[in-house]
Amino acid sequence: MRNLLDYIISTSLILITLICSTRGDESIPSLAKKTRPSIVVITQEGRAGQVVGTGTGFIISENGLIATCAHVIGESRPIKVRFDNGKEYRVQEIFASDRNLDLAILKINAKGLTPLKIKDDKVPDQGEEVIAIGNPQGLEFSIVRGIISGIREIDNQSLIQIAIPIEPGNSGGPLMTTNGKVCGILNMKSAITENLGFAIPIENLIKIKNDPNPVAIENWLTIGKLNSNLWQPTMGADWRQRAGRITVTEKGHGFGGRALCLYEKKIPELPYEVKVDVKLNDESGAAGLIFESDGGDKHYGFYPSGGKMRLTRFEGPDVLSWSILNETQSNYYELGEWNNIRVRVEKEKLITFLNGERLFEIKDDILRGGKVGLSKFRETEAQFKNFDLGKNLAPKTIPRETIQNLNNNINSLIKDFENPSARDNLQGQMKFSQELINKKIKNLENSIATLRELNSNLHKQDISKKLVAELKKGDDSNLALCALLFAKYDNHEIDIQAYQDEIGRMAEELRKKIDAESDVELKVSLISKYLFEENGYHGSRNDYYNQSNSYLNEVLDDREGIPITLSIIYIELASRIGIKINGLGLPGHFAVFYMKNGDRKIIDPFNSGNPITDTEADNMVKDYDSTKNSKDYLASDNISIIQRMIYNLKSIAIDTKDFSKALSYVDLLIALDPENPQERLSRSILFIQLEESEKAKKDLEWLMKTKPDGIRIERIRELYNRLN
Repeated sequence: MRNLLDYIISTSLILITLICSTRGDESIPSLAKKTRPSIVVITQEGRAGQVVGTGTGFIISENGLIATCAHVIGESRPIKVRFDNGKEYRVQEIFASDRNLDLAILKINAKGLTPLKIKDDKVPDQGEEVIAIGNPQGLEFSIVRGIISGIREIDNQSLIQIAIPIEPGNSGGPLMTTNGKVCGILNMKSAITENLGFAIPIENLIKIKNDPNPVAIENWLTIGKLNSNLWQPTMGADWRQRAGRITVTEKGHGFGGRALCLYEKKIPELPYEVKVDVKLNDESGAAGLIFESDGGDKHYGFYPSGGKMRLTRFEGPDVLSWSILNETQSNYYELGEWNNIRVRVEKEKLITFLNGERLFEIKDDILRGGKVGLSKFRETEAQFKNFDLGKNLAPKTIPRETIQNLNNNINSLIKDFENPSARDNLQGQMKFSQELINKKIKNLENSIATLRELNSNLHKQDISKKLVAELKKGDDSNLALCALLFAKYDNHEIDIQAYQDEIGRMAEELRKKIDAESDVELKVSLISKYLFEENGYHGSRNDYYNQSNSYLNEVLDDREGIPITLSIIYIELASRIGIKINGLGLPGHFAVFYMKNGDRKIIDPFNSGNPITDTEADNMVKDYDSTKNSKDYLASDNISIIQRMIYNLKSIAIDTKDFSKALSYVDLLIALDPENPQERLSRSILFIQLEESEKAKKDLEWLMKTKPDGIRIERIRELYNRLN
C-alpha cells in the first residue's frame, strides 16, 4: 500500500510539473519537494485504541511545534504525528488551542525540525494563486493548486475562500503562496460544490502561538487514564485503564524494554500476597507482577516469559544486576489465555502460584520493604485484570460434592433453560458456577454456543434482579449503584465497589473545597468547577453515540460522557455533600436542577455545568412538542433515569441491527416495568427479527389478553395469525 501511495503522489507531482512548465512557472515541484519534510500526518485514537481521525499539520518551529485544526485532535484523545520519512512521535503537549477558531498547536519531543515560513504581513489578494498540501482520503502528502476567491464571514469568523477541494484528511494543512509562505490553515469543505474550500487566516494562528495555553498530555488525556490514586506508571510505555482492565503497549525505557506500574496503596505487614490475571498478545513477550520495588530499578518480578514462568530479582539498571531466581515450564500455564499468577512474600522466602496451583518456593530476602505493581518487558502488549493485594489471596475451594452438584445443574440447564431449581442453585454460587461453565466451554466444543448463552443469561438475570430490588426502594435507592449495575449488565468484570469508592473519594475531596456556610448557588458552582475545570470531565461531542458514554464506570475512567451519565455524577456528588440536585429529563437533552428561593435553576453537565435559562429550556422542548414548555417536565426519579439510559443503548443496538443486544435491553426494561405494552410489542418484533416466532407469540398473546391503551389489538391479532 505504501508503494502504491508513493506512486500516486509521485505521479501527481509529475503532472503538476507538466502544468507548471506549460505556464512558465517552475516553482511548484521544487516547492512541493522542499516543504514535504515539514508536513505531518496527525492521527487521534478512540476509546478502544483504534485510529478514529486523521488530519494534517505543519511545523512552525524547529523545536517541535506543529500547527493544525482543533477538530483534528478531538477531545482528550492520544495523538500521534508521522513525518514523510516514517518517523512517528507522540504529542507531549497541547501548546495552544482555541475551539472557537478551530486551531491547535501541538508540541512533540523533537529538535532541529524545518518550519514553514509564515506570511505575516497581509492576506493574499482575491484571484492570487495559492497551494494546499494535505492528506486527503488517505493519499498522504498530496499537493493541489488553486486561487483565492475572497474573504467570507461564516459564524462571525473571517475565512479565506479558496477554489480548492478540501477533503477529509486535508484539515490542518498549510495554505501557501507560490513563494512558499503559509497564509492560512485548511479548515472545511464546502457543502455547495466540491471545488470549493475554506482556510483560517494565518493571523489567528500567530495570535494563539503568542498567547499559549499549554496543557501537558498527561492532563489532556482522560480516555483510559489510570486512576492516579491507585496507579503510578514509571519507565515509560503506555498504560491504560478500560472497563476493569489495565492494558499496556509500547516499549519501556528501562533495561530490557522494562516499564513498571506501581500500586499506590499501603503494603500489608509480612507475610502478604499479591496476584493478578495476565494475558499476553504474544507468548514471546513478558509481563506480570513486581513486588518489593523501590519505585525504580530494584524489585522482584514474577511473570510468564516465552511460555515459561520466571521469577527474577532486579538490583539495578543493567544485565549485571539482574538475577533469574527460577524459571520453569508448567503444564498449568495456558497459552494465549488469561493466567492467574500469585506470589506470597514472607520474611525469608518467596512462594509462587500459577492458576491456583503452587509452583515453586525460593529462599531470598535481599529486597524487602517496597511497593507492588505490574511490569512489562520488550515490545510486549498485555492485559491485566483482578489485581489484588492482601494477607491471603488463595482461591476459595469448594467440596467435590458441591462441584458435582453445580455440574449437574449446568447440564440440566443446557437441556432446559426453564429449570428454576437448577438456576437458583447456580445463582447461589455465582463465582464458582461461572468458573465451571467456562471450563465446560473449553471441553465441550459442540456446546460452546449454548454455554455462553447460559453464562450470559445467568449473569443478566442476576443483575436484573439486583437492579429491580434496588429501584424498588424508590427515593432511597442508590442512583450510582443502579447505573453501575446497568453497566455490569453488559460487562460482568466491572468492580462496582471500586467505582463507588471513587465517587466517595471525589465527594470527600470536593467537601474540603466547600464552605458549609456558603449559599447553594456558590456550592453548585464549585461542583461544576471541580468536575469540569479541575478534573477535565466533558461532554462527548465527537463520539456521542459510543456505548461507553452510557456506562458510568467508563465515564468515570475517561471523564467523558453524554448528558445523562454526567448528570448522574453531578447528582451523586451533590447528594454526598448535602445538596439536593434533581435530574431533569428534557426531550433530547438531560440536565439537572436545584431550587433557590422557590426558583428552579437548571444546570447543563454536558456543557461544563453552564446554566440553562428557562427560555433556552423552553426552546429545547418546543423542538419536540410545540404544545409544551420546560415547566411541564418535573424532576426525574431514579427509575426513569435508568430507563432512559437503557433506551439510549437499545436505540443504538437497533440502529446497528444488533437485535440480540437490543433484545437484552428490552428484557431489562420489562423486568423494571412488566406491564409496559410498548416494550412487550418491541420484544415480540425483535423475536421475529431473530426468527424466534414462538417466543414472539407469547408477548403478542399477552397484548391480546390485556388489551392495553394505545395498542391496536386488531393489528396484533393479524401479526399473530401470520406467525401461525
